[in-house]
Amino acid sequence: MTGIGTLAEGPLHAAVKEWLSGPGDRTEVPVGRWVVDLVRADGELVEVQTGGFGPLGPKLDALLDGHRMRIVHPVPAERRIVRVDADGVVLSERRSPKRGAALEVFDRLVTFPSLLGHPNLVVEVLMCREDHVRGPAPVRSRSGRRTRDPGTRHLGEVLGSHELREPVDALGLLGAPLPADPFTTAELAAQLGTTTLLAQRVTYCLRLMELLEPAGKRGRAPLHRVAPGVARPVGMLGA
Repeated sequence: MTGIGTLAEGPLHAAVKEWLSGPGDRTEVPVGRWVVDLVRADGELVEVQTGGFGPLGPKLDALLDGHRMRIVHPVPAERRIVRVDADGVVLSERRSPKRGAALEVFDRLVTFPSLLGHPNLVVEVLMCREDHVRGPAPVRSRSGRRTRDPGTRHLGEVLGSHELREPVDALGLLGAPLPADPFTTAELAAQLGTTTLLAQRVTYCLRLMELLEPAGKRGRAPLHRVAPGVARPVGMLGA
């Protein structure tokens, strides 16, 4: 039997799973040779994925054609850095200036963007308030180099959610209108206020979802445009 059990899950994963659970739902349920995080009373299979979507690939291949499935991905819209000592006593707390946005799910969707068109799949992005609990001081490696302590993520509150039921729903996560056609990845990054790397992943996903299509080049930069028949959304969801 394959799957992540309760002994391997982190505190954020466990808390989101509990938050999602309702009357009649069951957790850590064997389905075939897999273990599913949550099976709802209506039969939907729910997987909580706090990191990349790659590990879900084999499970989706095995179960998606025969079951309704939902991937729930938490994004830290607000986060607080909490430092604790070895006994768990809180030493300091501060609000992090970093704010996550629903757009970040494209970092995960890049694993299998075309699957978003599968009639049995829903991807749900949870916007959360989180505590990132870390040790009292920066961690040092064996070589003596100072490294950042990633700590552990803890759920504070769910602030909202965005559901992706079909490819066009992904356009609502951008947080801003697309640039005028045709546009480069750099122009998209500037429009969305994000990194070029994330903009590259956005365009990759939207092209495989058949929402964008190639539009030649401007110098060496590939150009993109909205595919025929796809309505260019006017209002965009924020973070």
